[in-house]
Amino acid sequence: MKFQTKKLVLSALFMALTCVATMSIRIPTPGTGGYIHPGDALVILSGALFGPVWGFLIAGIGSCLADLLGGYLTYVPITFLIKGLVAFFSALAFQKLAASSKKHYLPLALGGIADIVLVAGGYFLFEFFLYGQGAAASIPANLIQGISGLLISQLLYPVLCAVPDVKRMLAANSGSNL
Repeated sequence: MKFQTKKLVLSALFMALTCVATMSIRIPTPGTGGYIHPGDALVILSGALFGPVWGFLIAGIGSCLADLLGGYLTYVPITFLIKGLVAFFSALAFQKLAASSKKHYLPLALGGIADIVLVAGGYFLFEFFLYGQGAAASIPANLIQGISGLLISQLLYPVLCAVPDVKRMLAANSGSNL
């Protein structure tokens, strides 16, 4: 029961961190009304830390809260789905590959690749229905955002591994001893 309480508290913390990371550093993208942000790194890491279901909820809720609070109401449902799926697939990659690998950077990188594909592709499809062919303008910015999420998650991973409770969660999610 104690571990579940910690997991719940850490989940809420990660949701809030995802929201703050998404809203705090915004690099506007010309012509799209959107912005590049470091929140995707926490989306990727939430999958690795919490597994597919919890990661989906943490990433989806934290990211769509940023849209809700930032005035991007139209994007709230699609952000929940896309960011949730990124965490889901990041978790699957982490669970499949981390147990057999001493280094966990490859599974995180695969989560980052899922981020690049799902964010650029998912938002393009959504925006295509809203704006038509002009939606293609957001693809380069979303690719940059995905790549930055991949790189930042790689940098944050060793820092998170230094926290004992987080290290235990990563070990439990990967099926290995870290």
